[in-house]
Amino acid sequence: MDPVVLFKCLADDTRLRCLLLIQRETELCVCELTTALDESQPKISRHLALLRACGLLKDRREGIWVFYQLHPDLPHWVSEMLDLLSREHDSYLQPCLMNLQRMGERPQRGSSCCPA
Repeated sequence: MDPVVLFKCLADDTRLRCLLLIQRETELCVCELTTALDESQPKISRHLALLRACGLLKDRREGIWVFYQLHPDLPHWVSEMLDLLSREHDSYLQPCLMNLQRMGERPQRGSSCCPA
């Protein structure tokens, strides 16, 4: 992975928060991310598409929903950098994590999580 492409991809606050939330939670669907970041679905989907195009995320479809996780083939140095960012700047994600907790019953994988 080209470091310049990586850092350009992470230069946006929404993309960085999405990536770190997904890293922390292992897998999130679009509806969880819209709740966590308090942003519109089109905005979140656009940023997720860019992260996927950069090779940082992998998606999987379950019915009409799309779930995102870190790409399993990320270079080791990228995974380490994301771990370090997440550990050292926990307060950066706290408002998003609180929003996610307020979402109530978190979706179970294998069932519908987003309203159609």
